[in-house]
Amino acid sequence: MIKRFIIAILALALVGGGIVGFNLFKAKMIAQYFATMKPAPSPVSVTEVVPVRWTPGIEAIGTATAAQGTDIATEASGVVREIRFKSNDVVAKGQVLVQIDDRQERADLAAAQAALDLAEVTLKRARELAQRGVSATTTLDSAEASATEARSNVAKIEAVLTTKQLTAPFDGTIGIPQIEVGQYVTTGTTYATLQDRGHMRADFTLTEQQANQVGPGMPVTVTTEVGDLSLSGTVTGIEPKIDPNSRLVTLRADMPNDGDKLTPGQFVHVRVDLPAEEGVIALPQTVVSSSLYGDSVFVVREETPEGADAAQLIAKQVFVKLGRRSGEKIEITEGLKAGDKVVNAGQNKLTSGAPVVIDNSLSPDAAPAADAAGN
Repeated sequence: MIKRFIIAILALALVGGGIVGFNLFKAKMIAQYFATMKPAPSPVSVTEVVPVRWTPGIEAIGTATAAQGTDIATEASGVVREIRFKSNDVVAKGQVLVQIDDRQERADLAAAQAALDLAEVTLKRARELAQRGVSATTTLDSAEASATEARSNVAKIEAVLTTKQLTAPFDGTIGIPQIEVGQYVTTGTTYATLQDRGHMRADFTLTEQQANQVGPGMPVTVTTEVGDLSLSGTVTGIEPKIDPNSRLVTLRADMPNDGDKLTPGQFVHVRVDLPAEEGVIALPQTVVSSSLYGDSVFVVREETPEGADAAQLIAKQVFVKLGRRSGEKIEITEGLKAGDKVVNAGQNKLTSGAPVVIDNSLSPDAAPAADAAGN
């Protein structure tokens, strides 16, 4: 009985040891397999570093205004008799827009004109009598003074009449009427806004350092906030005084408003183009990765790893020094040279030294073309 029990224990130990030994052997072989397994190359797209013509710029925000624009106000008080425009009418310079009641002034003008006619007749008769020597000199002087006064009265009333008839000071688009027929208005009452939208301005501000780089005549590009409109113009004015509160300098750019798409008062982005520079290394900002250790890019290089028979493409992490930004581009001042192949897509899954294979169909620049081909 004891002999059988010992045999069973030995058999059980043998089976258990075999199982444990097999599992240890299996784990060792799996670890050895993964340790010696070469990872498959990661597909990436690259951009070759080529020195380019760099046009640096200064970005700012501003407000669009019309080259000619104002709120038109009444020059005289009275009752509005006629409004000769509608909202958004295109009016010409000198066109009558509003007529204020001028019946009293016209009656005064008729009386003044009659007085002038009488004064002119009296002056003519006095001159004839003076030439015959039958009239005193004082009579002629009095007649001339009366005629001059009568002319002045007529001119004064005619001037008052012009203030009752309101005209457009320049060509432009008129806005919504702010007065109604029959309304009594006082001097200075605004009755509409008039804007010449054919030519626009953009007022914007820069810091003292930025303003020192800008001069009159420099090209500017003005875009709207949604980016659906872009206009080209030039810097036409720089405020000679720095705002003591904000320490900013106000500048103005003028540009044609093709199609009247830009509206006065609209928020705009302004970019001032600085003189171009040659031989600058600039890459898309998306190729640069930033961390606590600095800014870096992945560069694809051909190397022969230790123990390998042939060369292969390897991704190397290279730390770079960044410079100026312009739109989607960023200047690389140190770390890269012409001819380097920088990864522009697929770098998020790379580590330094990882094998790669170049597939430029992954490039962001190739995506629209691929979509177009698919459509």
